Amino acid sequence: MSVKINIPETGQERIVIIGCGFAGLELAKRLRRSDYQVVVVDKHNYHQFQPLFYQVATAGLEPSSIIFPIRKLLRNYKNVYVRYAEVTGVDTHSKRLTTPLGEMWYDHLVLATGATTNFFGNEQLAQLAVPMKSVSEALYLRNALIEDFEKSITTTDYDERQGLVDTVIVGGGPTGVELAGSLAEMKRYIFPKDYTELDCEEIDIYLVQSGPVLLKGMSAEASAAALRYLQEMGVTVLLDSRVTDYDGKYAHIKDGTRIRTDKLIWAAGITGNTIEGLPEQAVTYGNRLAVDRYHRVTGMEQVYAVGDLAYMETEAFPQGHPQVAPVAQQAARHLADNFRKRARQKSLTAFEYNDKGSMATIGRNRAVVDLPQYKFQGFFAWVVWLVVHLFSIVGIKNRLFVFINWMWNYFTYDQYLRVIIKPFRREA
Repeated sequence: MSVKINIPETGQERIVIIGCGFAGLELAKRLRRSDYQVVVVDKHNYHQFQPLFYQVATAGLEPSSIIFPIRKLLRNYKNVYVRYAEVTGVDTHSKRLTTPLGEMWYDHLVLATGATTNFFGNEQLAQLAVPMKSVSEALYLRNALIEDFEKSITTTDYDERQGLVDTVIVGGGPTGVELAGSLAEMKRYIFPKDYTELDCEEIDIYLVQSGPVLLKGMSAEASAAALRYLQEMGVTVLLDSRVTDYDGKYAHIKDGTRIRTDKLIWAAGITGNTIEGLPEQAVTYGNRLAVDRYHRVTGMEQVYAVGDLAYMETEAFPQGHPQVAPVAQQAARHLADNFRKRARQKSLTAFEYNDKGSMATIGRNRAVVDLPQYKFQGFFAWVVWLVVHLFSIVGIKNRLFVFINWMWNYFTYDQYLRVIIKPFRREA
C-alpha cells in the first residue's frame, strides 16, 4: 500500500500547484482565502527571482537577496499548504501524484514547473558547459570565475592562463547579453584592482549568437543598441555563429575556429520541465504542454499548465507566448479568476496576454526598453530597468539589500561578494 503525504482533509476541492516560480506563486497568492484547498509542491523550499541570476554569478548580489522562503510567503493563508518534495510522476486517471515522500491526490492539477536548459541533444555540452537556470548554478559560476582568476596569477603558461581568464557565453538573449555586459564591467573596474599582477588586456569575453541579431524578439533599435554597447565595452560578439562542441578546453565554432576557455556558459535555449505520466500528445514545441485559452492541457481533464511550461497559440501570438515572467504572472492571475468563477458557477473567460513591453540591461548606464508606444535606450532605460526589477523582487528586506548593493557598486565601482563558497562534503 502506497504511503500518502499528510495533508489535512478539509472537504474542499483540492488544487495542487507543482512549482513555485512566478506562475505558481502568483496563483497560490490569488487563491488565498478561496473556497479551495491549495497545495503548493516544490523541490526547493524557496522562490527564485530568475532575472537576476547573472548578478549572483558575477558577484553583484548575494544569493539570499533573490530567493525567498515559500513558507514565509504563504504562511498566513489558512487554506494554502506547502509540501517540500519533487513530483516524479502523475496518474491522471486516478488523479494521483507520486513523490519520494509518498502520494497525494488532487481534484485540479496546475503544472507550473517552468523550464530548464536546452542543450539540443549535445551530451558533451550538457556535461561540460555551465547553465544559468537556478541560483545554485549561478553560485557555481561565481565560484568558477573567481577560482580561475586566483589560479591565473600563479600560472606562467600563456595558453593555460588564457583558458582561465577567457569566457565564452552562448546565447544572445537577455541572459547572455546581461551576463556579457556584467563580465565586461568586472574586467574594466574590478579585476585590475583585485589582480594587479595580471594583465587584464589578456581577458577576452565572447558572446556567440546563432542568429543575425541580439535580443531576438525585441525591436531592431534595441538589438542594434545592445550590440553597440557590448562592442564598446570590449565584448567580442559573434553573430550568425554557433558553438558546435566543447571539450572543456576549447569551444568549437561552426566555421572551424576554436576559442580557448575553461568556462563555456550556456544561455542558448530552454526546454519545458514535464512530468512522467503526461500523454505524449500534450507535449509540443520546446517540450512545452499545449493548452487552450483557459490553460487546460490538451486532452486532459482538470489539468492545467501556466508559465514557461505552457504553450498557447492566439491570434496575437501564433507561435506561443514568450517565456517570461509577465506572461506567467498574468496567466496565473487569469487562471485564479477562472477558478473562482467556476466555484460560483459563472462563465469562464479566455486568456489574452497584455504585452507591456520588454527590457534588458547591458551594464552601467546602458539598457534597452521596448514599450508598446515607446522605445528608448541608454541611461533612462537603465533607470527604468532598475526600478522595475527592484519592485518585482519578493520581500521588502530583499529589495533593500539589492538596492544597497546596487548603489554601493554604482558609486564605488566595486563589489564585496567576490568569495569562493563551496558546499561541504564529508569524505567517505
